[in-house]
Amino acid sequence: MFVALRDIRFAKGRFALMGAVVTLITTLVVFLYGLTGGLASAASSSIAQLPAKDIVFGAPQGAAPEVSFSNSGIAPQQEQAFAAAPGIGKVEPFGVAMSRLTGGSGAISVSVFGAPADLLPPVVSGTAPQPGQVAVGQKVADDSGLHVGDKVSVGGRTLTVSAITADRSYAHAPSVWTTPDTWSLATGAKQPGALAVDPGSADLAALDKAQNTETVSRDAALAGIDGYSAEQGSLQMIQGFLFAVSALVVGAFFTVWTVQRKADIAVLKAVGASSGYLIRDALAQAVAMLAAGALSGALIGLAGGAVLGGSGMPFTLGAATVAVPVVVMVLLGLGGAALAVRRITSVDPLTALGANR
Repeated sequence: MFVALRDIRFAKGRFALMGAVVTLITTLVVFLYGLTGGLASAASSSIAQLPAKDIVFGAPQGAAPEVSFSNSGIAPQQEQAFAAAPGIGKVEPFGVAMSRLTGGSGAISVSVFGAPADLLPPVVSGTAPQPGQVAVGQKVADDSGLHVGDKVSVGGRTLTVSAITADRSYAHAPSVWTTPDTWSLATGAKQPGALAVDPGSADLAALDKAQNTETVSRDAALAGIDGYSAEQGSLQMIQGFLFAVSALVVGAFFTVWTVQRKADIAVLKAVGASSGYLIRDALAQAVAMLAAGALSGALIGLAGGAVLGGSGMPFTLGAATVAVPVVVMVLLGLGGAALAVRRITSVDPLTALGANR
């Protein structure tokens, strides 16, 4: 990096400006990554953290099954067929519906899960709900001033709070959990919406064909949450555009910089520097600038994310939130720089000797 470092010292202002642009783009991408993860968690954590490998969606005879919690229904014979399948593990029916919980200091919109105790989130205090009881998340309890033993109304039914659980949410509404029978009474639903299955050695494809169901992995089942795929797809598209812009901006900068240095490059070639050496030097220069800008942006994003996460905004801050934008920014920026500095190979050393005069 003999030439690269001297170039940076010579053109401090230009490299500082370009580094600032990389910093700002990285900061924005880190914020978007954190927001994407936070919104994903708020929309899907109740499903994403179910203790099950697969989710089964059902449909009545004559209708094609689809991956959709709002359109799925599991008939008793379908549940019985899965439970009796040779080699299958646990089969747990559950349902989910949107409702309103009234109690404590107010009323809030919640997602109500009717599920066996095996599917409940970790219980912080109290016990798993029995008929006529409900378990609420820690945040719901704190916000509404609820405690174990309090009475609440869910879907017009008066239930007793039996437990405080770890926070889970579905479709951006905090989740509360009750028994399948109580869930049916509170929501008016006649049958569970899906099955949580440990497939074991069972032939799920044959079961699906025979029972008019569709079995997918737990991660793939997230697409069955209304609006989840559209929300995540939009945010990921914005991230992609930002990465593409960063590569174009860095490539444009190094294209202009290479053109401006054409005479200097010709002199270096005239005194014996090879094209390969000059390209490696220029790419090292790009890596230094990109790494400095991306790391600065990551630190700003880390600090800002900590503030946003503490303010109640759905923001997930983790190693991937910071590391992925930094690595991708450096790699894509380096790709753009590589396309720009290839011009070095076409610089004629005779230019330095005045052959163009």
